[in-house]
Amino acid sequence: MAAPGQDIDITGLVRVDYEAELAFVMGEQTRRVSVDNALDKVFGYCTSNDISERELQFRSGQWLLGKALDGFLPIGPYLVTSDEVPDPQDLSIRGWLNGEIRQDSNTSDMIFTVAEIISYISQYITLDPGDVVITGTPPGVIMGREDKAWMKEGDSYAVEIGNLGKLSNTMRETQSCHPLHS
Repeated sequence: MAAPGQDIDITGLVRVDYEAELAFVMGEQTRRVSVDNALDKVFGYCTSNDISERELQFRSGQWLLGKALDGFLPIGPYLVTSDEVPDPQDLSIRGWLNGEIRQDSNTSDMIFTVAEIISYISQYITLDPGDVVITGTPPGVIMGREDKAWMKEGDSYAVEIGNLGKLSNTMRETQSCHPLHS
């Protein structure tokens, strides 16, 4: 994970994409919870950017590998407790690449609600307090655009979700080589 304002190391990466996403943090151990009771298990919500290296995803066939690189997944700037977010399915979600709006949606447009996501995951995996789950991204990611201009050195992506705060990170090349080019 990365902090708000932290530079994201993209050294040698070739298809770096952004994904504005709602994140939530579990507040209690959750196993096989119903959709109706799922939101009671959430401690709070925050803004996230599920940065993805598409080249790794397609080359390796491992979708997760392209999302789990060191320093990916900026999250924050605040953790807003669930009592301050009466409806997680009614939050604006926006993302800007270098100040240009790229994603503009609402969590009401999500394919699965937060409650459905929690219920589904908890049927197979026990969720523990402090676990962070991200929800998926609205349209506008680079992979879905015709002009696939991937993020590069110096690009900044900002995400703002409802009253959860604005998160911004800059892409930097900080090392001399990367496995994609070995």
